Amino acid sequence: MLLRAIGVTKSYERRGERFFAANGVDLCVGSGDFVCITGRSGSGKSTLLNMLTGLLRADSGEIIFDGVDLCSLGDARLAKLRCGRIGYVPQGNSLLQNFSVLDNVRLPLCLARKGGAETKKTARELLSKVGISHLEGEFPRSLSGGEARRAAIARSLAADPALLVADEPTGDLDPASADAVMRLFSQASARGAAVIVVTHDRQIPPGANRCLVMSGGRLEDL
Repeated sequence: MLLRAIGVTKSYERRGERFFAANGVDLCVGSGDFVCITGRSGSGKSTLLNMLTGLLRADSGEIIFDGVDLCSLGDARLAKLRCGRIGYVPQGNSLLQNFSVLDNVRLPLCLARKGGAETKKTARELLSKVGISHLEGEFPRSLSGGEARRAAIARSLAADPALLVADEPTGDLDPASADAVMRLFSQASARGAAVIVVTHDRQIPPGANRCLVMSGGRLEDL
C-alpha cells in the first residue's frame, strides 16, 4: 500500500470550543488507485490533504507513505518528497510570483537536478496538455485564476510523482479544460500513480475507482 492514514486527528479552537477538522480518519490508497473525496465546504477535506502531503502535522495518528511515517520527517525531507514523489495542487494560487510559467512548471525537475533542456521539454509538453503553452513566458501576476490553476496542475505532474493530490483542481476551469485535466489524472493513475482528488460537490471524476465523503471530520464510503 503506497499511502496509509491511520487514526489521523486534527482539531482547532473556534470561539472557545474545540472542533475536529479530522477525527480518527483512516485511508488506504494503492498505486494505480484514483480516489475522489467529496464533501461540503468546511468538512475537513483540505485539512486532510495538507496532512497527507506533510504540509500540516496531525495531532495524533500515523500517515505512512511508501513505508515512511511522514510525521517523523523534518521539513527538508518533506519538501524533497513534494518536489519528487508527491505532486500537490492546493487551493489558491501556489505559483512562485518571480518565476515564469515555464520555470514554475519545470521547478520540481530542476530541484531534482535534471538537465535544463530536458526540463524545458517536459514542461512545454505539460503546458500544451493543459492548454496554456502560449503563456510559458508570462508571470503569475498576469494570469487568470483558471490559467494559474492549470499551470499548478502541470507543475504537479512534472516529476511523474508516485502520489498525485489535488484540492478542487477544476473549481475555476471551464468544462473543456476541466475534462482535459481529469484525463491527465486518469492517465497518471493508469501509469501507476496513486491519485486523490477532492471536490466540494458529488461529481465523480471520470476514471475514479473509489469515492469517499468527508463529513464532520470523518471519512466514509459514499
